[in-house]
Amino acid sequence: MNSQPIGLFDSGVGGVSIWQAIHQLMPNEHTIYLADNKNAPYGHKTKDEIIALSEKNTEFLLSLNAKLIVVACNTASTNAIPHLRQKYKVPFIRIQPAIKPASIQSKTKKIGLLATQSTLKSDMLQELKQLEPIKGVEIFGQYGKGLVEIVENNQMESDETYRLLEEHLRPLIHQNIDQLVLGCTHYPFLIPQIQKVLGTQINIIEPSMAIAKQTKRILSEFDLLASQTQKARHLFYANGETDTLKKLLPDLTNIIVAHKDF
Repeated sequence: MNSQPIGLFDSGVGGVSIWQAIHQLMPNEHTIYLADNKNAPYGHKTKDEIIALSEKNTEFLLSLNAKLIVVACNTASTNAIPHLRQKYKVPFIRIQPAIKPASIQSKTKKIGLLATQSTLKSDMLQELKQLEPIKGVEIFGQYGKGLVEIVENNQMESDETYRLLEEHLRPLIHQNIDQLVLGCTHYPFLIPQIQKVLGTQINIIEPSMAIAKQTKRILSEFDLLASQTQKARHLFYANGETDTLKKLLPDLTNIIVAHKDF
């Protein structure tokens, strides 16, 4: 049994969608979450900038004794994971667009991918497209401009949200997609709004629970799982504002949210 915390980081609050799934699956695990919202969004940054920020976040989590790190950000995962795994000995869990399950489920063999610019341009996405059964499927990428900022500012029900979603999703609907992959951890917080624009004929796929199951599998493989009787505590640090983080998290006594420079 191992009582060290699971570490997670994202450019902001988006990775909370991953944390929720991990907490649901492994409620006895301690966690530490970093929201690097001072530098959000990562999607506009160069690969070198993303790697540097990911190193900084990793080293902060390691200084807090993290036993495993979930890179709870699609942009950081697609650009920095190979570098992080080479430089640090701790296990890393990466987030990648769930285009494989979408490809398997698709009947039209046309799927949409809503993601950041950096994810859409990444080498990892190009490699994924060459895998079976993805090769026989058309993937229509769409940059979700402005959506990260909407979630960071807790404006999910604003008129601007629906204007942006119409702008981003209408071209995908016209391509006759039947699956929409959410390629950014911020986007699951917009699922109710996305569903209103898409209707009921298009299935929305996001990877949170799959990532949680992968995290549990790796913890088990390395004999790092916590005791089933451990009473978990959860620390959330943001180097920008903390209001949205507090609103998205459950009101539990074992959750601490604080501003911290890192």
